[in-house]
Amino acid sequence: MANENIVDRAEEIKTWLVSWRRHLHKYPELSFQEKQTSKFIESVLRSMGILKLETGIGKHGIVATLGNGEAPVIAIRADMDALPIQELNDDEYASTYHGMMHACGHDAHTAILLGTAKLLVEDYEAGNLTGTVKLIFQPAEEDTDEHGITGAPYVLQSGVLDDVDAALALHMCPWRQVGEIQVNDGPSMANIDNFELTITGTGGHGGYPHQGKDPFWMMTYVLQGIYSLISRKMNPLDVGTISVGQIQGGTAMNVIPDQVKIRGTMRSYTDDVREQLKRELEQIAGVVHAFGGDYELQLEQGEPALVNDRKINDVIRQAVGTLFPNMNMYEEPFGMGSEDFGHITKQIPGAMFFLGCGFDDGIMRHLHTPDFKINEDVLPIGTALFTACAHQLLLDGGGK
Repeated sequence: MANENIVDRAEEIKTWLVSWRRHLHKYPELSFQEKQTSKFIESVLRSMGILKLETGIGKHGIVATLGNGEAPVIAIRADMDALPIQELNDDEYASTYHGMMHACGHDAHTAILLGTAKLLVEDYEAGNLTGTVKLIFQPAEEDTDEHGITGAPYVLQSGVLDDVDAALALHMCPWRQVGEIQVNDGPSMANIDNFELTITGTGGHGGYPHQGKDPFWMMTYVLQGIYSLISRKMNPLDVGTISVGQIQGGTAMNVIPDQVKIRGTMRSYTDDVREQLKRELEQIAGVVHAFGGDYELQLEQGEPALVNDRKINDVIRQAVGTLFPNMNMYEEPFGMGSEDFGHITKQIPGAMFFLGCGFDDGIMRHLHTPDFKINEDVLPIGTALFTACAHQLLLDGGGK
């Protein structure tokens, strides 16, 4: 079988994996700006002999197809954009661009998928690949464009996934060590909805508050409602949270303003909870009417929850047991962050796993921080798991 020696084959290309990852880390590009990143990925894929490429998806996305278009068809996705963060690491391959950094591991995701491409090309040329594999190098997971859309919806709109039976992705996991993996069936990352609530009064002189309608005073009751919403209005067995991240209002110490703005975010695992949070926030905002004020609530719907398919997760578990029998596996959700792969799992059976990339040095590094870094020993592990899962999903008819 093609994957009997897959771990050794992945280790053999570790030098390539590290080289690709370090190049991408050194030259990060933000969402929808991944022009040079895309060119680099395309050149590497063509050097492997992959000629069936679709480019320009969501501006700079690439889809590489292996196989003759025969069913089953599976997709493996890696994101490739960076974050607007100034890197604090002093590695020789640290970001050369001011204020830009791969602080979420997308450089590693891309390198792992390039390594998977290399191994699958070898298998295809040896006649050991049945069905079709689409390798999705997706732009803009981290941010939206002027239309409020991230990269995954553009991949879906392009039609490249219309014939796909199953989709697979991974994510770097700095809270797990290399040799550890985290999987979860069902909802695993959150719906995200952001809000801006404008409370309007009449303002006035700070020395004569009785002559106006103070929006700050009204806001205190709104904040009490927001912070008690989860504990008193939601089912304790449901997963949801709401947080205020910004309050804006006023121009002087002795002037009561006409308006105050509250901005924040809501997270949930199910559509029912998502809708309930919206309704409850609207009702809470309405309390200002009792004090003579008014409000305007604007909601921005973000990514859907990441929902992992159990059958595809079972393929991941099987690959881990076969290739890395000593790997520690943790079965729990990934948290209340968002992941735009959720757009894909909403339409296609799919699963993402979190792969440990931490160091055994006692330092806890977090995603989206200036000192984030990965243990590069994770790269061949990810490549081996992707490749083995691809073969098994194809043999299983796309995980059906």
